[in-house]
Amino acid sequence: MCLIFFSLNQHPTYKLILAGHRDEFYGRKTAVANFWDQHPEIVGGCDLEAIQPDGTCGTWMGMSKTGKLAFITNFRDPKNINPKAPSRGQLVSDFLVGTLEAEQYMHDVQTRASQYNGFNLVVGDTNQLFYLSNYQNEIKKLSSGFYGLSNHLLDTPWPKVTKGKTDIEKELAKSTISTENLFSILRDEGRATDDLLPDTGIGLERERALSSMFIKTNGYGTRCSTVILVTKQGEVTFEERTFDLADFSFTTRQFQFALTK
Repeated sequence: MCLIFFSLNQHPTYKLILAGHRDEFYGRKTAVANFWDQHPEIVGGCDLEAIQPDGTCGTWMGMSKTGKLAFITNFRDPKNINPKAPSRGQLVSDFLVGTLEAEQYMHDVQTRASQYNGFNLVVGDTNQLFYLSNYQNEIKKLSSGFYGLSNHLLDTPWPKVTKGKTDIEKELAKSTISTENLFSILRDEGRATDDLLPDTGIGLERERALSSMFIKTNGYGTRCSTVILVTKQGEVTFEERTFDLADFSFTTRQFQFALTK
C-alpha cells in the first residue's frame, strides 16, 4: 500500500475501519484479492513477483478469518534503494501465516529491518495494532485513534494524508459507514500546491504527480483500493477495487465473513 487511513476502536459500530491504495508500477505482475490457496483462511492480493519457496506470495495487505491483519507502505527514499533487498511484501505475509504474536513478530522484524528497503509495517488484529518503520526502528503500540500513513512515517502531514483524514473523518461521524463513500474519497485526483509538497529527492514534477490520493502517471499509479470494515460483533467486509490501466474503469471483489477464534 502507499496510502492508508485506519480507525481503531473509535466508532460505535465498527472496531476497525480501513481505506487505502496500492500504488505500484503497472508492469508488476499481481493477482487480485482472494483467499489464498496455501492458506485459505487468509484473504489478500498477491505480488506474483515475490513468491516464497513454500508458494506463499508477498502482499501489501492481508487479513485472516481469525482477525490477524497486516499492511505495509514503502518509505520513499530513492537515494537509498538496494535492488537486491528482499521483498517488503514478505513482511506482511510472514506475519499472517506465522504463529508469533504481533509484538513478538515486530521484535523479530526489528532485528533484521536494515535488510529491507524503507518500509512502514503495521501488524496485529482488529483489537490491537503495532507499527514499525525501519527509518525510526521503534515499535509503537497504537492506541485507539484515527491514523494516516503514506510513504513517510505514520501521520506525517503530507497534503494527501491531511486531506484524506479530513474527508474520511466526516464519514466516521456517521452511524453506518459506506464502502462506496470511502472509495469515492480515495479516488480524489487533486494535486497539492507546490508550497505544500515534500522534498523526497524525486524532483518537483514527480512530487506533483505523486501528491494526489489517486495517482495516474506514465507507468506507475494506483493499481487497487481496499476498504475493510469490522463490526464490534466481528462481521468483516473486505472489498477490493481493481483498476483497468487502459481507462481506469474498475472491478470490485467483496468478501464477507465472521471472525473466528
